[in-house]
Amino acid sequence: MNPLNRQTLLGVVQTLLGALVADLAYQVTHLHGGTLGDVRRVSGQATLTGGAVRPFDVVWKTQQKWLRPGDPGSWRREYDLYRSDLGLLFNPSLRWPACYLAERDGDQTHLWLEFIDGVSGRDLTVNMLEQAALELGRFQGRLSRQPEALRSVGNLNDTGFLKRDFAQWHTQTNSEAFLLSAACQLPEHLKHRLKTGDIRLCPGKSFEYSTLRSKGCTLPEHLKQMIFALDDQQEERFASLDRLPVVLCHRDFWIENIFATDDGIRLIDWDTAGWGYAGEDIASLIIDETEPACVDSCIRRLIPAYRQGLAESIDVSGIDEAGILDLILIKFGYRMVQTYLFSESPAAQQEQVSLLQLIYDRQPRR
Repeated sequence: MNPLNRQTLLGVVQTLLGALVADLAYQVTHLHGGTLGDVRRVSGQATLTGGAVRPFDVVWKTQQKWLRPGDPGSWRREYDLYRSDLGLLFNPSLRWPACYLAERDGDQTHLWLEFIDGVSGRDLTVNMLEQAALELGRFQGRLSRQPEALRSVGNLNDTGFLKRDFAQWHTQTNSEAFLLSAACQLPEHLKHRLKTGDIRLCPGKSFEYSTLRSKGCTLPEHLKQMIFALDDQQEERFASLDRLPVVLCHRDFWIENIFATDDGIRLIDWDTAGWGYAGEDIASLIIDETEPACVDSCIRRLIPAYRQGLAESIDVSGIDEAGILDLILIKFGYRMVQTYLFSESPAAQQEQVSLLQLIYDRQPRR
């Protein structure tokens, strides 16, 4: 953990308050992060040069260099974006946190950001999620008509990210020896099935791909066939996506990164942002860690809200529920399968079955 530099904090607080600060009293609270990233809240009281005392609250985010497969620039993307002109393209209804200081020190970046006080995570109501979908559509649609303004924004991912991410389920392989080793964190019940031959690895394919096709996989057959069809028809599915409008996607648009405030929607964590297909972000918002009981309502309400926002600027005739459901399967189908396979809890497994069944029921029959 990096030590806090008092002079840096002094400069940040002066920028935040727009006044000269004579002294600071503060406390640091760890918010979240891991070995490669660290996020802390720094709050306290600032004594101004005139004697007045004012409170302050900021977020200090440190990111170490790491290489995300297929996206090597992601570790420093937020730093690059905050130093670009992207912030000028937001409006109060949807924006990112204000940045008071962005620094890079070799293979490490430091961002000093506005602390957002709002509703997030599973405390978000469906009404709030609907508003987030509407505002995202407006934002993406508006930006699609301002290509000149986006030319200064560098280090953005490309539309191929989704296809590369999906391909990992087919190409990211491990040997049987590794999967059975103590170093592998594969659940013991799956290691046992691998030892007994109940699971047979398909050459050049992922463990999840292989297990789904092995004897004894208890996922309902019609749901397995839905995933098999996705694999078999992937070129056709991606060709269909290529006909969608290309927009600036957040690409980590889920409930923990969305804050509903009295002044609008705030989005944090832009390290996977890039050019993508209209609907990618809404697919994430509908399914990624959303309360399972709310997913049906999210499909029915968030997709129309998103289309409404986009329609203020661009043609949305090619963006419909079926397409968003395809995006959900491409982005999360194998993740749901993985959760089902890895879990030993019947309730947790049934949760994934119910989510896959919901998608199955709402898909047009091909």
